[in-house]
Amino acid sequence: SPYALSIILSSLATGTMLTLASNHWFLAWMGLELNTLAIIPLMTKTHHPRATEAATKYFLMQALASAMILFSSTMNAWFTGEWDITNMSHPISTAALTIGLAMKLGIAPFHLWLPDVLQGLDLLTCLILSTWQKIAPMILMIQINPQLNTNLLITMAILSTTIGGWGGLNQTHLRKIMAYSSIAHLGWMMLVLCFMPALTLLNLIIYMVMTTVMFMTFLNMMSTTINKMAMSWLKNPMMAASMMIVLMSLGGLPPTTGFMPKWLIIQEMTKQNMIIITTIITLSSLLSLFFYLRMSYSISLTTSPNISNTFSIWRQNNKNSMMLSTAIIFSTLMLPITPTLINILN
Repeated sequence: SPYALSIILSSLATGTMLTLASNHWFLAWMGLELNTLAIIPLMTKTHHPRATEAATKYFLMQALASAMILFSSTMNAWFTGEWDITNMSHPISTAALTIGLAMKLGIAPFHLWLPDVLQGLDLLTCLILSTWQKIAPMILMIQINPQLNTNLLITMAILSTTIGGWGGLNQTHLRKIMAYSSIAHLGWMMLVLCFMPALTLLNLIIYMVMTTVMFMTFLNMMSTTINKMAMSWLKNPMMAASMMIVLMSLGGLPPTTGFMPKWLIIQEMTKQNMIIITTIITLSSLLSLFFYLRMSYSISLTTSPNISNTFSIWRQNNKNSMMLSTAIIFSTLMLPITPTLINILN
């Protein structure tokens, strides 16, 4: 029903906006809960056992994370007498809050639910879960970044980039690959969160744009596995070429836009004299780059023998392809504005 869909999408937007606008932990928790309850009907709309399993796993993990957030904020109010978001001064409550938000985001080592949940959903719900649902928890972490435990964040960052790279190597389903890609990108955001939160926000925005383009391309090409993606060049050469470039951007390969946040994060961590940790994170990103290159190889250098080489297929469907052109430009060609962004961040 369009009325039910409008209510669900309005609840998603309201939950995120309530969390962003609130200064009280209880209101922020209410926004997170509204987000969780609004997306579950979208997960179960296909009436498939995998969708039901994914919705159940998602609900249990989000309920546990919400309980952890409410417990940490209550503990902080017990010790400090305040419910202010920016006043998380007690170390135990801060650590519990960090773990709760990491569970909501799917950051390693609390990531095991994310690939299974994404695999059981349709591509449009995967898009919402990978982009919009990460805004509210990440903004909360940015707001409380002065009180966060730096060692805990760095540990989660190293685990996330390593697991995100290793986990994606053995996958053939695109939704699971995008889940491990999300884990790896969140590791980069966690690494620089305590030192330069504005750079974390920039990384989140660029990640959301690139992920939106990828999922919209998968929807346009009706691709859910690498084998189906290998046939995309004969269906729509222009969209396949765009998909290949966006994959390079997701991997952080210069001169694409995805190289910009990694470059700035490496520069900032070098200024903090954290050379060894930066080297580990950078080497871990090569694992992610490998499966992005494998996907690009499947698009550009393999053809299926079962589809004719006629060009009428993609010429007829060219109208839908043009809708993604602006987002593709933002996700691939924005590296020249890096000096301007450096001046803004500084």
